[in-house]
Amino acid sequence: MSDMDGRTVRVTVRESGGERGQHLWIHSVAMKRLIFTCICALVAQSLPGQEYKDFGKDRLNSSPRHGEWVDIKSGERIIKAFVVYPERKDKAPAILVIQEIFGLTDWLRSMCDELAENGVIAIAPDFLNGQKFEDADGARKAISAVTDDQVKTVLDATADYALKIPACSGSIAVCGFCRGGGWAFMYANDNQKLKAAYSLYGAAPDSGDKVKNIACPVYGFYAENDERVNATIPKAEEFMKSAGKRYEPVIYKGAGHGFMRSGEPNNPAIREADKKARDEAWARWKNLLKQL
Repeated sequence: MSDMDGRTVRVTVRESGGERGQHLWIHSVAMKRLIFTCICALVAQSLPGQEYKDFGKDRLNSSPRHGEWVDIKSGERIIKAFVVYPERKDKAPAILVIQEIFGLTDWLRSMCDELAENGVIAIAPDFLNGQKFEDADGARKAISAVTDDQVKTVLDATADYALKIPACSGSIAVCGFCRGGGWAFMYANDNQKLKAAYSLYGAAPDSGDKVKNIACPVYGFYAENDERVNATIPKAEEFMKSAGKRYEPVIYKGAGHGFMRSGEPNNPAIREADKKARDEAWARWKNLLKQL
């Protein structure tokens, strides 16, 4: 029946219980359009919806706290970073905020605002030079091109900038989400000035050499349904214990990877189990932030 050059085709339909046939004349262009529409509908049903859709602008637009973009010089390079200041009458500790694979998104910036709401100066450097992604494949490809040396360079420059902020108390920490959670753990080994590191569902170090220089406690926030990441925890516990370091991993029951994003109340695709885990993680994290 298919005719790809636009000619008319004939379809013969046999009636049930009889020999008589009817001939239907259908223009092939119309038929091709119909087939194409059906295929598109089936493909659309197979896609993961808005799982990676960015959100967070509502919080940023309604926040009473001051947020701004800044330029951080690192050699010949200028690093863009987003900073949010807390509303408080005294100097505040600063926390470096490391993005997920999707870039310095509105959601990540809204996390900076939420951290600032809890009394810290939150500063998030942009590792992807303005790129933001809503598809996971493109995000993974871009973030995988960032080397460990580049991560250290960006975080070193950001830490130096943060410590020179007049409103900073001189206390600094680091946090990260997903890939950024792994980078936060890694950076704790690179910067002995850190007062704490918070790794949120990021892979833990895979060798003793990657933890031997850590001078601060590392707090882990992990999801129960995330064995890809959780499988790295036991070895890291061994390495940290052998090196005399403090590592406190907590696994949140019922949660999936990325629960700080997927459990966000403003997320249009919120998952209830992740919301519960997020609430529990925040309660713990708020108490830890007070110790900076």
